[in-house]
Amino acid sequence: MLTNKEIRASARKELSGYWTMPVLATLVYFLITSICSVPNVLQTAFRNTSMGAVFSGAGFILSIFVLVPLGYGFGLCFLQFLRGSKEDTVERMFDGFRTYGRALGVQLLTALFELLWMLLFIIPGIIKIFAYSMTIYISRDHPELSANECIERSNDMMKGHKWDLFCLLLSFIGWFLLSCLSLGVGFFWLIPYVNVTVSKFYEELKAQEEAELNEQRMEMNA
Repeated sequence: MLTNKEIRASARKELSGYWTMPVLATLVYFLITSICSVPNVLQTAFRNTSMGAVFSGAGFILSIFVLVPLGYGFGLCFLQFLRGSKEDTVERMFDGFRTYGRALGVQLLTALFELLWMLLFIIPGIIKIFAYSMTIYISRDHPELSANECIERSNDMMKGHKWDLFCLLLSFIGWFLLSCLSLGVGFFWLIPYVNVTVSKFYEELKAQEEAELNEQRMEMNA
């Protein structure tokens, strides 16, 4: 498996010359999520009124029918980018609406498990967030698996690798600070960079898992 430094270098290589679509997808995602957050802002302004209840309901509906599938597609569009779909990243971002049931089940069940762990203990909750971090990628590659099976498979895949992913994400701290200093503009480049890097991390884990399975089959057939 590649080192974290090599994974980041590989992600930069994939993005080199192809930044436009990932950055545009990030901008579109930011605009849509910002618009969908308006009812929540208004709900706070009209708290304890009938209008507040209306805005609260509108915010919930937008979250379920827009933000959940959009977030699912946004996470997966970078995996598709890494696999060669470099010119249709924005279009791929909306794939969650085409498989809405799948997106809803995977996203909500993962969030529920993470929330329950966080309510029990903060540190174990954070650990479980890393353990479940490959769930959406697995759901994309294994449509035959249920949402719960995807979560369990992610948990198995990340055994011994949660610290690796933590260190990988931590290595972006410098870029994060620079993005803050740029008044947030840098995040439109940082977010694609991080997502492509995590997608590459998944590809490495997947290749390692497949190599181990092939080795086991060879030993059984020997």
